Amino acid sequence: MVSSKYFQRGDLIGHAFANPALLAQALTHRSAGAPHNERLEFLGDGIVNLLIAEALYLRWPKADEGALTRARAELVREASLAVIGRELNLGERLTLGPGELKSGGHRRDSILADAVEAVVAAIYLDSGFETCRNVILPWFEASLAALPVGKPEKDAKTRLQEWLQARQLPLPTYDLISESGDDHAKQFRVGCNLSNPPMQAEGEGTSRRLAEQQAAANVIQQLDSSK
Repeated sequence: MVSSKYFQRGDLIGHAFANPALLAQALTHRSAGAPHNERLEFLGDGIVNLLIAEALYLRWPKADEGALTRARAELVREASLAVIGRELNLGERLTLGPGELKSGGHRRDSILADAVEAVVAAIYLDSGFETCRNVILPWFEASLAALPVGKPEKDAKTRLQEWLQARQLPLPTYDLISESGDDHAKQFRVGCNLSNPPMQAEGEGTSRRLAEQQAAANVIQQLDSSK
């Protein structure tokens, strides 16, 4: 029997499941045993990428491939999906093993993002692609609307890499300097190092990826100020 926690009044997911076992599986982390959501996550990842690619293609008829690719990457990255997971209250509904429960897994970006993808796959398997599109796209509407039309700004790591490549200079290296805090509230410090021109800057963030981006942005700032 599927737990009543999967049937909440005013469900924010926005889909009434004909087969509620699909939703139960989508919200079951592997730490809780089988059947868990990893296979659904795999399928959902592909569906989310297709839906967002289609939405961007239709919204931005004059955008080139690079702009579309960067926009899709921004919308489907782990941190963005985790925000959606929190908006849908998925963390409160996840089934986790004892270890993940103790470490606050229901708040972790990676687990929430995986759950979002798994729920997408569950909706697709339950009711087909058209229903899936109609349910899923509203989750991304605010983020889609917030993107600068046609040419979302490249992230700092990409801009730094392109600056160096254009001058045939060595690419930067990123080193983890420190990691602190509880599992659900970690803070990372990362160094970005250039060999030519010799330059180094640090960045902090709630994930290693965000810390690397901040470090790259700080290096770019140094490069701009040295012109």
